[in-house]
Amino acid sequence: MTILFPLIVVSIFILAASIRIIQQYQTGVVFQLGRYSRTLQPGLNLIIPVIENATVIDMRISTNDIPKQQVITRDNVPVSINGVVYFKVIDAQTAVIKVQNYLYAVSQYAQAALRDVVGGMSLDDLLAERQKIGDEIETIIQKQAEGWGLQVTGIKILDVDMPEELKKMMSRQASAEREKRATITKAEGDKLAAFNLAEAAKTMAQSPGAMQLRTLQTIDGLGPTASNTVVLAVPVDVMELVRGVTAKIIDKKQE
Repeated sequence: MTILFPLIVVSIFILAASIRIIQQYQTGVVFQLGRYSRTLQPGLNLIIPVIENATVIDMRISTNDIPKQQVITRDNVPVSINGVVYFKVIDAQTAVIKVQNYLYAVSQYAQAALRDVVGGMSLDDLLAERQKIGDEIETIIQKQAEGWGLQVTGIKILDVDMPEELKKMMSRQASAEREKRATITKAEGDKLAAFNLAEAAKTMAQSPGAMQLRTLQTIDGLGPTASNTVVLAVPVDVMELVRGVTAKIIDKKQE
């Protein structure tokens, strides 16, 4: 009995050390005496204690921040820019053997690629082409990441920070552009209004009763309010007609 109990304890310890449970989103890489042996699939797996060692790799998409970088654009404007890189492990064996720490390696390579891409662009392109910048950085990183057993799924540019003086200049420029568009729009409206007024005046000149009709419409639009004062301007031709009729009446009386 005294010998059986230690054997049971040792057996339980060996069995516990031999069991490796791999989750559905994981992969295990087994090294036997320091050499790659096999890859463990999700589920219950057994390894040889002491002789074998298993490294578990997460196969899900990972996110890694690209710290804020100080970059000089092609037109010599200093900017601070940061982003995020999305990637996943597609070959666990290569990711463990080929690179010491693939998370750190991707982060450092993304920083270098970000500085290279932004440094070759002007400030206007940087502000307008964020998606293009992300695609270029993704292409650069992917060429290297393939050799590490990784796949880059996306790069996103988060913030672009510029000096305060430059922000004020850009704000003034944008304000001037808006004022310019407003002035042009107003001028076009005035031109259209003048053209319409000229056409209306031409129509009234060709129609003898058009002016009187317009006058009546204007009076009708004033409403019945007692406080309104209406001043009617009688056309000159009407006054001449009245004056002529009056003169004829006076002449008949004198005869």
